[in-house]
Amino acid sequence: MLTPEEKEQFIRQTPILGEDGQEKLKNAAVLVAGAGGLGTAIALHCAFAGFGTVRIADCDRIERSNLNRQTLYRLPDIGRMKADMAVERIQGVTPYLCTEAVNTVITVENVLQMTAGMDIIIDAMDNYDTRYILADAAEERGIPFIHGAIDGFYGQVATTIPGQSACLRCIVPHPPPRTKVPALSATTGIIGSIQVTEAIKCILGMGTLLTDKLLLWDGLHCEMDTIEVTPLKECPHCGECRKMKTEQKK
Repeated sequence: MLTPEEKEQFIRQTPILGEDGQEKLKNAAVLVAGAGGLGTAIALHCAFAGFGTVRIADCDRIERSNLNRQTLYRLPDIGRMKADMAVERIQGVTPYLCTEAVNTVITVENVLQMTAGMDIIIDAMDNYDTRYILADAAEERGIPFIHGAIDGFYGQVATTIPGQSACLRCIVPHPPPRTKVPALSATTGIIGSIQVTEAIKCILGMGTLLTDKLLLWDGLHCEMDTIEVTPLKECPHCGECRKMKTEQKK
């Protein structure tokens, strides 16, 4: 049940989410993987939306060059751990918000422990090696994974549901080389907001998700498009491999 104070706080969004929906968000736990440009936008909007638990994972410290886009940090924060600072900044947004900071590198060895108890994983990483680790963990845990990435004026979003849609390896089978890409706070804000919107819809079971699709944002020309994605036959999670695994279990 929502308290009278909580009902007052969310009075502008319960007309679209419903009080039952707001309570579902209150009981939901999300892992924000990364506390950079995307991650800070995502963490803040998850807190504002009313998610009950927000776990933020990042192993980096705040640098001056982060401050053009990583909206939860300020000049005095330089040198502090990003996850710690992000958690500190979103605490107190709602009376019930439970925040957790994980100051470590995400690896194959620790990802299942890191995702324990989570209902959804939101990707705010800057490399595909870690994204694949997180996406594989989502498949193993059977929870949604919401991918997001940016490059200057451009960005992309996709949602994967284990057993129901193409996974990240199908959507991005040949990732670009690992480099530092240009980043604008406006772009991270747009893409992060779309990712949180997808997370809300996943938890509430409403609307149309970006499953089997890749949403592409072109901020330079203010255009948005989606492309269809087909599960790859050779994918360990999707396509013929999934069909074979299902038949073997029968």
